Amino acid sequence: MNIGLIGSGGREHALCKSISNSRLAKRIICFPGNAGTAKIATNINVNVLNFKKVLKLINFYKIDLVIVGPEEPLVKGIVDFLRKNKIKVFGPNKFASKLEGSKAFMKKLCAQNKIPTAKFKICNDKKQVTHFLKRCNFPLVVKADGLAAGKGVTICKSKDEVIDVASEILKGKFKSSKKLILEEFLDGEEASYFLIVDNNNFKFFGSAQDHKRVYENDKGPNTGGMGAYSPAPIIDKKMEKKVISKIVLPTLQALKIKKKPYSGFLYVGLMIKNNEPYLIEYNVRMGDPECQVILPRLKTDFLKIINKAVMNKLGQTQIKWKKLKSMTIVLCSKGYPGKYIKNKNISIKHIKLSKNDYLFHAGTKFNDNNLVNSGGRVLNITSTGKNFLKIRKKIISIIKKINWKHGFYRKDIGWKVIK
Repeated sequence: MNIGLIGSGGREHALCKSISNSRLAKRIICFPGNAGTAKIATNINVNVLNFKKVLKLINFYKIDLVIVGPEEPLVKGIVDFLRKNKIKVFGPNKFASKLEGSKAFMKKLCAQNKIPTAKFKICNDKKQVTHFLKRCNFPLVVKADGLAAGKGVTICKSKDEVIDVASEILKGKFKSSKKLILEEFLDGEEASYFLIVDNNNFKFFGSAQDHKRVYENDKGPNTGGMGAYSPAPIIDKKMEKKVISKIVLPTLQALKIKKKPYSGFLYVGLMIKNNEPYLIEYNVRMGDPECQVILPRLKTDFLKIINKAVMNKLGQTQIKWKKLKSMTIVLCSKGYPGKYIKNKNISIKHIKLSKNDYLFHAGTKFNDNNLVNSGGRVLNITSTGKNFLKIRKKIISIIKKINWKHGFYRKDIGWKVIK
């Protein structure tokens, strides 16, 4: 099969590697890809939100199946557009993608279907914000309604802070929406639970915990993710049953009733409090960097699973996992998630990796045959093994060998599981 892969981050490099390992894959075309995917696929530089252009390229390269990596094209309806044009595509439709594209949509769905989540208020203007502030406790969580590249959530400790953050969102800081959600702060442990879903079935597709804050000890602003580990020990069989019965099943059922069934990857962002799961967020794709720790643990042919899902035959598929733990640490450009300098050379030719180590490219590109940074999160150094502490030491030793003076990383990834 000729596979089209949409996206350019660390997640897409991990997906691309798993596709390339499949017996079913003949050729992979990445739209637009990065320096890592360039080694195993053909990169085509195209704006993935220009659906007509993407369709032309899909037809030109005789692509049999399209896999969509990032959220923005999904939320903007690429799956509906491609299906209408008779293209086989893996991912949720535009309506179902509102689970991630609109926090307000997700919260209303929770309220209507008694799905456990934090108490909330949807606000369209400053007046609603100040009114709600009269009767709430602190800290309070302020969330932008639309897509915000992992930067739309702020935990506020005072009324003034809430008003400042809310004002920015209401003025259009994030182009996706001028609406916001005020949410009670849930104190517990975060975890990510992944599923692969078709119109008839769903299957577990790994668990992970990631580190969103930019600095060690979970300090500083939120980022797209500084590192992750898998599996998440907090999600045992008992917890999994609760997540499926209280959160997943009511959600999938609600979308089926609306005749917009969900298909694709579903990322269930959880807060575990007093041994009970609460839904913090849904993502309508694999997480980044969670994808980079889940896929190295997968035993079953990845493309075979995707193909079965597209044919609505997931029920016939058994997904097997390696009995290994996995961790990734993200090497970022200095200054991220704020301003950072691009096009700085990175040398990785001297890096020798064992079969348990992976170097997934994120914000990278080639500039006159030189590897340079093109984004804030640059490389994902991933390793698998039996012990999280040993895995972390191995990853840090690789990062030290890369020795990129324009980068930084967190040395404490996995601190919850490494005592």
